[in-house]
Amino acid sequence: MNIEELKNVWNEDVSQETPEISIEQRNKIHLPLEKIRKNMRMEFWFVIGVFIFSFIVCAFCKPFKLQFYITVLVTSMLIVTIFFFSKFFRLYNEISNPMLKTYDALKDLVMQVNLNKQYYLSYYLSFVPFIVCEMIIVIEFIPWPQPMSEVKIAVILISSVTIGLFALFISGKFWFHRYYGRYIIPIEDLLKELKK
Repeated sequence: MNIEELKNVWNEDVSQETPEISIEQRNKIHLPLEKIRKNMRMEFWFVIGVFIFSFIVCAFCKPFKLQFYITVLVTSMLIVTIFFFSKFFRLYNEISNPMLKTYDALKDLVMQVNLNKQYYLSYYLSFVPFIVCEMIIVIEFIPWPQPMSEVKIAVILISSVTIGLFALFISGKFWFHRYYGRYIIPIEDLLKELKK
């Protein structure tokens, strides 16, 4: 086999592996991608509103020790949120500027969305320690008629971890599916169609 034949065989293999996405197919996935982008923007502004409200509440907490603890806790939550939103922002930029002309580009986009699903669940689960800290602050600063026993404190903290972990996992999965997952299904269907 000479070099020209090898080049022709190589070009045929490459073209077979990466089929082109037609304009009609690109238009079909444009709406779900736009819905995902819209929901990402909505969630971003919602989270900003929550943190602004949280810091306003922190400003009115008394005594100073309570105010300081809650402010540190909310600031820590903000740092975790900034970390995860930087990951979401990368996906938002990829969806904003789609170069979805080939099968591989579409496959990469679906992989990015599925990776962000894992980030999303991790984001929700990362708030479990914050729930425990909130419970400690509540136990410490709310005046109880009689002091709480160590067993009761342990039960409250362990149950808050267990219930918090379960509730955050379920709500993270639900929220992702409702606002992002169901819009990726048409794109995954197109990917399967192109694979055939």
